[in-house]
Amino acid sequence: MRRRLSLDAYEQGVIAHDRAVLARAITLIESREQEDGVLAQALLTRLLPRTGGARRVGITGVPGVGKSTFIDELGMRLIKRGQRVAVLAIDPSSSVSGGSILGDKTRMQRLAVEPQAFIRPSPSSLTPGGIARRTRETMLLCEAAGFEVVLVETVGVGQGETAVSEMVDFFLVLMLPGSGDELQGIKKGVLELADAIAVNKCDGDGAARARLALADLTAALRYLPRRRPGWQVRAMAVSGQTGEGLDDLWQLVEAHRSQLEASGELQTVRADQQRAWLWSLIGERLERAFRDSPEVAKQLHRLEAEVTAGRITPPAAADALLAAFGFSRA
Repeated sequence: MRRRLSLDAYEQGVIAHDRAVLARAITLIESREQEDGVLAQALLTRLLPRTGGARRVGITGVPGVGKSTFIDELGMRLIKRGQRVAVLAIDPSSSVSGGSILGDKTRMQRLAVEPQAFIRPSPSSLTPGGIARRTRETMLLCEAAGFEVVLVETVGVGQGETAVSEMVDFFLVLMLPGSGDELQGIKKGVLELADAIAVNKCDGDGAARARLALADLTAALRYLPRRRPGWQVRAMAVSGQTGEGLDDLWQLVEAHRSQLEASGELQTVRADQQRAWLWSLIGERLERAFRDSPEVAKQLHRLEAEVTAGRITPPAAADALLAAFGFSRA
């Protein structure tokens, strides 16, 4: 049985930048045990005044785009500038076994052994947007531990990235070199969430294709609505392998942050993040209460079987289960 630390020990360890205690605090946050949940919320309440100062950057892209290599190089460059970097790497959970590979520490070989970096691989647990169940809370713990940059690497397998974009200040979409027909396959919704788009692997044989892709993207951005009124989404070519373009990209992140601060929009962004967090918790806890309801449990398996057999429609089954839960549309 895992031994819990005291509330004071968790708090003091996180504030003291003790990576072992930080890891244990995140495990506490991720726990589904009720007693852990009470302690976790008390810890977050104590640490909340120490949060909010980090650059929160979400990074997405299809598998194979080179997210881990890109983050490894970017993180090392930021550390050389004197910044502490936390990476919340979300691994896809299997829809069959529910398990995850959790292999980002092996893919980010330099950051994994860097004292000024902290990598936390977590399973997505099949949540919308490819995010871990407690990514928001983990981000706050990392900020309280003194990390100035928090990078959230998403699954990027088409689950929808809205949830991730709602918890970060800057959302980056990584793309593979290509042009023309490849551009047609991009999800428009993901591009509309982006604050910047980077064509990765613009080195070696991919350099020419990256330039073509960049030209297509730059043209396409003219027709997309702006996510923020005062910010024009940029597209650029980068290489996580060689580091080309990464310094310019981070300057873009800093320019975006400066603009949000100057306009007062950063406060609005952070308020929206808190609101999204609130409603995600409400949804999660309502579903848990629904599934735990004895009256729902009595009917759930039977109604599921009738739905799959085509004897009843899903709306009718949902109405019956919600009525058993005590919900009325009247």
